[in-house]
Amino acid sequence: MKSVRTKKVVLTTAVLSLGIVLAACGSNSQGKADKQVLNWNEETELPTLDPSLATDGVSFDMLNNSMDGLYRLGKKSQITPGLAKSTKVSKDGLKYTFKLRKDSKWSNGDPVTAQDFVYSWRRTVDPKTNSSYAYLFDGIKNAMDIANNKKPANTLGIKAQGKYQLVVTLDKQLPYFKLLMGFPIFFPQNEKAVKQYGNKYGTESKYMVYNGPFKMAGWTGTNLTWHLKKNQDYWDKKAVKLDQINFKVNKSTTTSYNLYQSGKLDETELSAEQSKALANKSGYQVLPSATTYYLGFNKERKNGLENEKIRQALSYAIDRKQFVNKVLGNTGMASKGVVSSKLASYQGKDFADAAKTKAGISYDPAKARKLLKEGLAEIGQTKLSYNLLTDDTDANKKSVAFLQSQIEEHLDGKVKISTTSVPFKTRLARSTAGDYDIVLQYWGADFADPITFLQIFSGDNPSKTGGWKDQTFDDMITKSMTTDALDKGKRWNDMIKASQILSQQQVIAPLYQGKTPVMIRSNVKGLITNTAGVSNNWKETYISK
Repeated sequence: MKSVRTKKVVLTTAVLSLGIVLAACGSNSQGKADKQVLNWNEETELPTLDPSLATDGVSFDMLNNSMDGLYRLGKKSQITPGLAKSTKVSKDGLKYTFKLRKDSKWSNGDPVTAQDFVYSWRRTVDPKTNSSYAYLFDGIKNAMDIANNKKPANTLGIKAQGKYQLVVTLDKQLPYFKLLMGFPIFFPQNEKAVKQYGNKYGTESKYMVYNGPFKMAGWTGTNLTWHLKKNQDYWDKKAVKLDQINFKVNKSTTTSYNLYQSGKLDETELSAEQSKALANKSGYQVLPSATTYYLGFNKERKNGLENEKIRQALSYAIDRKQFVNKVLGNTGMASKGVVSSKLASYQGKDFADAAKTKAGISYDPAKARKLLKEGLAEIGQTKLSYNLLTDDTDANKKSVAFLQSQIEEHLDGKVKISTTSVPFKTRLARSTAGDYDIVLQYWGADFADPITFLQIFSGDNPSKTGGWKDQTFDDMITKSMTTDALDKGKRWNDMIKASQILSQQQVIAPLYQGKTPVMIRSNVKGLITNTAGVSNNWKETYISK
């Protein structure tokens, strides 16, 4: 995910009128407020509500709480009930039959039916939609042929048998299939609404219909405040305690913490400096995150980054331990590779430890200078200049300043780095379009399996940017998802080899794994956060007495 609490994981909040603020303040004082209102802080803007086009943590958080899929993700990424009342799996693991509940409806009054899933999935894999997440349907019958314009969308392995029975057919076994069903890209969509709103669908809260615990309101597509309001027509509305969640984007943690102190926010992320100062205060938490922050190199511009030695030189020039200690504090830990730690293990061994190599993440200025000298000779240059693109948050600005100084200092000024900070939505668009030299970005696990990181670098995956390809890597990914899919040991080794190729060829430069220090008021109860998949589930959150 291109941002899960940021991502990967990312959080959000808003301040409304004085009346709502007072109601929220009441929920933070003695007793229970008349209305259950939660004020939540967000560091970045909301890009979209279109499930087929969403790629970031903010969008997925909003979709996860305003929509329902076959399942919902509960604590520790465990499957909990959604629209599927029962699930039957064939002996060969290639056919799933879901019986859907009959008491769910859209906010336009339409019932939610099996056909809504059929329409949604077909729309997402259809190349005309240009979904960056269509690759996640790989394994569902004909999905990749459809995505590659070889077959029509109506051949996808999903069909409705009556209004409330859904049948999904796979062309290969997917060990993580049920986890995928809790991810918003697989949620249903109301065809009538999509066609009614056309190009406006998902661009504002009013150009959308909802079937989840809450309904979106107040988002115009560009503003920095919006709300989730309790959906009174939700099938499980008795479990929903909050009347409203108010969101406001505050890119400065100084601003958001001041609002938290004054009672106008119930949650805020913290900077490294704030984290150190507030570690012993009530409400302080450090939330783990299956998110890897890294430097992405654009090899397609033919500006030297297509040279492996130059990419390696840039990476070896960065002291990740100093980066974590000096800049990040409690907000990160040095990366061991592209796959985050504590995401998956096999026979007692964490994947990040098993795949770790010295290449790709080590700090060695002397080696960096040697590699740069060799690389410059190979491309016929004596000096290089690159622009480093990032988000315009305080934290990212500090990060790129450190990275800029490390590269310029340790490579003796032979590589000059300029920096550009833009809004998250703009950075995301530029990253996807390949409009950068080097970009500080991140990927958060969409589900608890290493393939969620590795797969984005394979073949022509739409989430891959930069122009790198390697047949051996692609073969390892293919084997892990086909011939070796149900052999845990072989599949594990395939993914280990693939990860090590990424490290050895310095496809990206992994920097750190995110951790999120936050202040959350102690009377905010029932919040479910996950390191993989969607970050926040507010369905059963409430303000205690």
